Amino acid sequence: MEDGFVFCHDVSPLVNALGCPYVPNDWRLFFDSSKQSLKCVLLHNGNKFSSIPIGHSVSLKERYDNMKIVLHKINYNQHNWVICGDLKIICILLGQQSGYTKYLCFLCLWDSRAKSEHYSRQSWPARTNLNVGDKNIIHEPLVDPLKILLPPLHIKLGLMKQFVRALDKEGNCLKYFTEKFYYLSDEKRKAGIFDGPQIRQLVRDDNFSNSMICKKKCAWNAFVNVMKNFLGKYEIPNYKILVNELIESYKNLGCNVSVKVHFLHSHIDYFPENLGAVSEEQGERFHQDIKTMETRYQGRWDVHMMADYCWCLKRDCIDVIHARMSQNGNLLLIQTNIFKLFIN
Repeated sequence: MEDGFVFCHDVSPLVNALGCPYVPNDWRLFFDSSKQSLKCVLLHNGNKFSSIPIGHSVSLKERYDNMKIVLHKINYNQHNWVICGDLKIICILLGQQSGYTKYLCFLCLWDSRAKSEHYSRQSWPARTNLNVGDKNIIHEPLVDPLKILLPPLHIKLGLMKQFVRALDKEGNCLKYFTEKFYYLSDEKRKAGIFDGPQIRQLVRDDNFSNSMICKKKCAWNAFVNVMKNFLGKYEIPNYKILVNELIESYKNLGCNVSVKVHFLHSHIDYFPENLGAVSEEQGERFHQDIKTMETRYQGRWDVHMMADYCWCLKRDCIDVIHARMSQNGNLLLIQTNIFKLFIN
């Protein structure tokens, strides 16, 4: 622990000690932050093994200088993992200016303010460099842009947000949100700020789909098709047709083109083949797990908490016999493949 940052500077022995084979190309680095802490985690490509934390801090915030320190302490240059996270983290790592800037995309020179061209124009000049002072670049990039994975989960949330914002403010859909998600604030409901489980509830709810007509229902069905058949675990061969239908239906509904919609519209070929295998959603589940651990330690967020988390991973291996076995199960790590953590 240095300067309020708990980290592992020698990752390979840690992964091997947990019983996982370590090949750098088989892992991806996930960054996430909340109001309470900043976390960096190793996620296995294919999600065969559980998440392995390698950095945690309650004092470092999402800033360029802090991310530079984090990458140095975990020896990122030695491993060169691909990186996933939300677009704010990606923006910081690539040295881009934050906020609503003119050139938001790190792949091309998409003009975020030329709204009249957003739907009619699909091809934009490619970015040839990330030079400081050019096209909203204010810092030297900390990572190679080719090591960046587009975040399917956050793109899904962004699509949902644009859909909700285009709805009638007094329409049946927003009234349905008020009844179904009564525990959310009006600001969140009107802004379309929903998480993954809430969106899945709406997808399974036929009453919500039946509350819409014409353009709204067409856009919603297109969103569901893209979410299930492209942004999820499985990708069907004609996914590009589904994405084009989504873009067209959003245009008819009057949705704005955010940078997340732009990625689907102009950079569909940049996405990996299996988004479910490299999604940041597994990292979001870790975020919920470590939140429980942070509550348990009540402010003593140091190396002992991180060691305790790793020990929980070790104890969850059903093939290992311990002197004292828990009879209650581990409520801390509820993950689909947790019992496969140490199966080679």
